[in-house]
Amino acid sequence: MERWAERISVVSNVVGRIAAWMILPLTFALGYEVFARYFFSAPTTWAFDTTVMLYGAYFMLGSAYTLARDAHVRGDVFYRRFSPRTQALIDLVLYLLVFFPAMYALTYAGWSYFWQSFLVRETSPFSPYGRPIYPLKFVIPLTAVLMALQGVAQVLRCLVAIRTNRWPGEPVEHEVVA
Repeated sequence: MERWAERISVVSNVVGRIAAWMILPLTFALGYEVFARYFFSAPTTWAFDTTVMLYGAYFMLGSAYTLARDAHVRGDVFYRRFSPRTQALIDLVLYLLVFFPAMYALTYAGWSYFWQSFLVRETSPFSPYGRPIYPLKFVIPLTAVLMALQGVAQVLRCLVAIRTNRWPGEPVEHEVVA
């Protein structure tokens, strides 16, 4: 199970690392807009839409990577005091009752949202540039699928932790017999 969890996490890691590179064009577009606006009094028609869409894609596509790294915000005042087995049981129940239904709903609604946008070739109403926004809307169901896939890896990790009382990747403690 640990191997399967790691194989699934490779997808999240690759997508997250690729998405991380979006920060460069995002920074360039934002920097160019500020420079053009304040130094030449010539704001662009494309920078606002570009930065909003790049940041949205950056944020969404990085979410499965963040889940793989166990880096999402968690209120764990009590949780961290529990044994790995108890933590895994709690996580497993929450994945099954909350996470997977939410990812299903996001996939279903996100696909509908994208498909309607795609059919009418929807463009941004916020600038005269009129950038197509259906590619960004496609990222919504894609993110939900990537998150659900990573959720499967997390469930496999929970099952390992329930069985062994340690999280995969943690060192095994050995008793010293004197």
